[in-house]
Amino acid sequence: MNVLSRAVRPVAVLALALASLSGLPGPSATAASDPGPARTTWAVEPATADGPDGRVSFRLTVDPGGQASDHVTVTNFSAHPATFDVYASDGVVTADGQFDLLPAGTAPVDGGAWITLGEGEAAGPTQRVEVAAESSVTVPFTVSVPADATPGDHPAGVVAALARPEGDGSAVTFDTRVGARVHLRVGGDLAPALALTDVRATYEPSWNPFAPGAVRVDYTVANEGNVRLGADTQVVGSGLFGWNARDVVAPAQREVLPGQEASGSVVLDGVWPLGKVSGDLTTTPLVVGDDVVEVALAPVTGTYAAWTLPWVQLGTLLVLVGAVLAVLRARRRREARTQARIDAAVAARTGTAGAADPTSATAPS
Repeated sequence: MNVLSRAVRPVAVLALALASLSGLPGPSATAASDPGPARTTWAVEPATADGPDGRVSFRLTVDPGGQASDHVTVTNFSAHPATFDVYASDGVVTADGQFDLLPAGTAPVDGGAWITLGEGEAAGPTQRVEVAAESSVTVPFTVSVPADATPGDHPAGVVAALARPEGDGSAVTFDTRVGARVHLRVGGDLAPALALTDVRATYEPSWNPFAPGAVRVDYTVANEGNVRLGADTQVVGSGLFGWNARDVVAPAQREVLPGQEASGSVVLDGVWPLGKVSGDLTTTPLVVGDDVVEVALAPVTGTYAAWTLPWVQLGTLLVLVGAVLAVLRARRRREARTQARIDAAVAARTGTAGAADPTSATAPS
């Protein structure tokens, strides 16, 4: 989740927040507002009607057209009262692989849109709650799944954001929020499926002509199924006649949500520029966390190719050849100048000697 404030508690506080929201072990999610005399620190936890029950996140399975009820507790650790807006939103995974929700002010269209906070006539998409100093407030919520909802995972979350003071017209605002993740699965047939798309390979030569370069393979893992999955990708390749054979395991994508995608890359080092390098990618789907997927997970494959041309080596050779030719030309010019001086000196000496030799003169008659 977005915790945009500066931490006023130990680093462990922020670690707990990130752990809870990304499905990792952690007792609660905690956030703190900007430091100062009236700083506010709070937590959001799954709960029963009596208060927090120790769950890390919500796990709900609801059939199409069905409902489920649960509770979330907002705890104010501060020495003063605080007001929070409690609401739900759709889940996303950021570029660095962390679970998050849609930005504040963006209306949910999936699992987050099915969650109603509060009960009775006061129920709605958002609840503003006032929490006394060092106290907690538990808010009930209901998940109402549409009858035409597709089976599978519909990730969401419930957050508590520090409410802005009434009449605050500041042009710059900070979205300070923290929450608990909702693992919402709609009953029905599960269809896990990953796809490899946008596979690209480029050769990155070494600027040292006597060292090999590397082939960088970029790819995208798209979740075309209806359950969240991790992805483990292996890249193999070789050049002509099996040269430059490589086998590398790329960093795993921890979580790819249904309908979303994650980018990955791997570098094959030690590749000499000996022509075309090609190979295969194999992405193996992985079950995430405590999820249950009782369906066979099929790996997917893709191919790549890149030309590894020895431009650096050729450039170095051209420079060397040019240098040798320049040296030879300079030597020839130097020798030509030297020979010209010698010829001039010989000519000058020959002309002088002829004028001074008396035997060359004609005797008078």
